[in-house]
Amino acid sequence: MTYLLYFGQLGVLVPYLGIFLDGRGYSSAQIGELFAIITLARILGPSLWANISDKSGKTLRVLQLGCVLTVISFATIFWQDTFWGLAFSFGMMMMFWTAVLPQLEVITMQTVKAAGSSYGSVRLWGSIGFILLTITVGKALDYFTTDIPIYASMLTLTALMFSTFFLAQPARIESAEEQSGDFWKIIKHPAFVVFILSATLLQVSFGTYYGFFTLYLRDLGYSGQQTGLLIALGVVAEVIIFIYAKNLLNRYSVRSLLIICGVLTALRWYALGAWGNSDAVVMFSQLLHAFSFGLTHAASVHFIHHHLPARFHSRGQAVYISVAFGFGGALGNYISGQIWQQGVNAYQSFTFSAIMALLSAFVFGIFSFKKWHKL
Repeated sequence: MTYLLYFGQLGVLVPYLGIFLDGRGYSSAQIGELFAIITLARILGPSLWANISDKSGKTLRVLQLGCVLTVISFATIFWQDTFWGLAFSFGMMMMFWTAVLPQLEVITMQTVKAAGSSYGSVRLWGSIGFILLTITVGKALDYFTTDIPIYASMLTLTALMFSTFFLAQPARIESAEEQSGDFWKIIKHPAFVVFILSATLLQVSFGTYYGFFTLYLRDLGYSGQQTGLLIALGVVAEVIIFIYAKNLLNRYSVRSLLIICGVLTALRWYALGAWGNSDAVVMFSQLLHAFSFGLTHAASVHFIHHHLPARFHSRGQAVYISVAFGFGGALGNYISGQIWQQGVNAYQSFTFSAIMALLSAFVFGIFSFKKWHKL
């Protein structure tokens, strides 16, 4: 249920925040800037919370505290009307929300390892939540004001907070080898550095999609319900890939899978920009979400879990989220917002995203480490 609600909230905020801001009268440049400011909170937040979690060992308590503070900070949005007021409220909300996913991923990986099950079978519930909320809010936008995503977010975040009170902290058993080692020495390993660089470039490529995809579809004549269904289609493909992710990771190296995902993501962005007026192309591009997010995320979590000792898992997830999703996401949001120009430069913006995705694959292509082939 916690995964369902967490990613259900993403299904509200990520696709429809641009619609909400556009309804408030903000330009594409301002929307990109606001997305960038919000995303910057993901740079500092994860490391702060992960340090508390790893040093205290109270991963679940950190997760619960983050959810409570997220609800409180998000509630202030209802009293904000200015650009900087919204930036502050969304930024504070994101700062506290960054406590949630790294701790949830660590708890999940420890639990599935003890139970002998797969991460993908648990994570797919997050995708189901994303689908349900995306379709529901998309349909609601056809009947209500563009403020509906904010009300839906408030309800979802409150339910998420209560769901964490029913979780249990799994026991963590560490070997003597896991107790040793220096965190900064481990993450400075060339394999980890290349992984983070590639992940960051891929998140830069997502800037156009996260900031303007729903506005793009609206300009192309799609209704709110159709937009929600198209976004849900991408997540359905993501669910399917999560089911098979464990088998793929057992058969192929992390490096090989991430190179393929980067190339397919580049194809996805370019196709959207060049042939977005074709329903078939838009649907095809959404199916590629299975690779650009689903398999990429599963492979990344797998790499971090096996590259770092158990006591550094929270901080490893935090570095991944801070640098790739925080810095990379903010940079992508800002640049795409400057290029977009109310949709006039949609092709140029998606082409920029395609180039970033290709660079992500290229980074993995030119570097090879034995560590990746063993995972």
